[in-house]
Amino acid sequence: MNADYVIVGAGSAGCAMAYRLSEAGKDVLVIEHGGTDAGPFIQMPAALSYPMNMGVYDWGYKTLPEPHLGGRTLVTPRGKVIGGSSSINGMVYVRGHAGDYDHWEDSGASGWGYADVLPYFRRMEHWHESGQGGDVEWRGKDGPLHVSRGPRDNPLHTAFVKAGKQAGYQTTDDYNGQQQEGFGPMDMTVWQGRRWSAANAYLRPALERDNCNLIRAFARKVVIEDGRAVGVEVERGGKIEVIGANTEVILAASSINSPKMLMLSGIGPAKHLTDHGIDVVADRPGVGQNLQDHLEVYMQVACKQPITLFKYWTLFWKGVIGAKWLFTKKGLGASNQFESAAFIRSKAGVKYPDIQYHFLPIAVRYDGKVAAEGHGFQAHVGPMRSPSRGEVTLADSDPNTAPNIFFNYMSCDEDWEDFRTCLRHTREIFAQDAFEPYVKHEIQPGEALQTDEELDSFIREHAESAYHPCGTCRMGAADDPMSVVDPECRVIGVDGLRVADSSIFPRITNGNLNGPSIMTGEKAADHILGRGMLAPSNDAPWFHPDWETSQR
Repeated sequence: MNADYVIVGAGSAGCAMAYRLSEAGKDVLVIEHGGTDAGPFIQMPAALSYPMNMGVYDWGYKTLPEPHLGGRTLVTPRGKVIGGSSSINGMVYVRGHAGDYDHWEDSGASGWGYADVLPYFRRMEHWHESGQGGDVEWRGKDGPLHVSRGPRDNPLHTAFVKAGKQAGYQTTDDYNGQQQEGFGPMDMTVWQGRRWSAANAYLRPALERDNCNLIRAFARKVVIEDGRAVGVEVERGGKIEVIGANTEVILAASSINSPKMLMLSGIGPAKHLTDHGIDVVADRPGVGQNLQDHLEVYMQVACKQPITLFKYWTLFWKGVIGAKWLFTKKGLGASNQFESAAFIRSKAGVKYPDIQYHFLPIAVRYDGKVAAEGHGFQAHVGPMRSPSRGEVTLADSDPNTAPNIFFNYMSCDEDWEDFRTCLRHTREIFAQDAFEPYVKHEIQPGEALQTDEELDSFIREHAESAYHPCGTCRMGAADDPMSVVDPECRVIGVDGLRVADSSIFPRITNGNLNGPSIMTGEKAADHILGRGMLAPSNDAPWFHPDWETSQR
């Protein structure tokens, strides 16, 4: 069994590449360990807390004990299903800020500045404005990825944006348009009431072509002969076999599994590989390093009025909502409920937003546990650009063993300062007049916690991952020893091998990573095809004119 291009991982970037490569007439084979995404738990947007907690759809990874979070072990969900993590995520769609991509370019990822990536965001999107405003000219109109907005008919959404304005912050009609900074509506990868994953957007149409195929198998390692990738060793039906790649092997297996596969294939830090008895093909010390994520806390407030989604948190109402969705694809089941957002700067001198808010009209956790107080609402808040860096390393040389995942969260003083700032800014927003009819009391952290030490203790105990791991196969200049791939996504030191997924991000982007991951697959496809890139954009993004002297 062989193909011109063998893609490992049917996730966000892998699906996009399968679509674009097959569209160009190339013979493509996609290897995915997970199975089908059929069934209501994945396709129904409001059921998002289920798939990421189900072993059938998730790799089930956990971190090593995190010393700065009291030795807690945090879950690290990664999609093990067609669509990858786009099939189990919260469906929040954020491009990232222009400044993120310009930083990538300045870090050695030439050709990945904002002017270069904006045309790819436009190409991949089909933006549905639905009468709610937005920067239509900045958005794509006919791409495979449908992006829409929820109805925002709960009055708490209006209160959140109004409170931000009362506190002196900007509002923005479209944080994915010219101006990210400010309070406004949130975008979601939902279309006609269904999760619009990379599988729905890209993989299914690609598989309708004769030259694109998908096989279910567990990829063990890349087969390398004379310094060139020639195939992928897989386990399928209890047997180990090799799938040949006539032209290239492309890893798109996630920021956890892509570095793991490189190391199992002999590409990585030489001493680490030899310690595990793996022959070194290419000594790349950056493989598995530079691991980043977004941490967040849920700031929860009890609500005076019974208007939150808590009233639907019974078996009866869940059944009613589920049935309505099943038959009509409408109602509360058709939204992820993340319908309002904000991006703000933590202090003067910060050039572009470094704090993100997801607002939710219920007080609930990702695992589906609601606050004991009943009616409430919450803001997920956290810093966007933590200086802390972790690593993904091999536990042993067995491909079936989970890798060691260590984020080293909160390892810098700056992290603690930034998180306290997040909490205090949020308290100020919830104290505005717009929230006066709704705020009963603060559930967590709780008004009693005021000092730095008290807030630090809360953060240590309650900070959760936003599930945005990235950076472990960093893209950069070919002569940079810590780069893993060059700006064309080629693995440095091995021919015929590329990596294209969130692992190549030099630094984490502002907001959720699904959009940037799909963009990476879109742009990588043009590099692979060697047909020239889309023309850079001349559009100028908005930066606060007084950013040097003013926080808002």
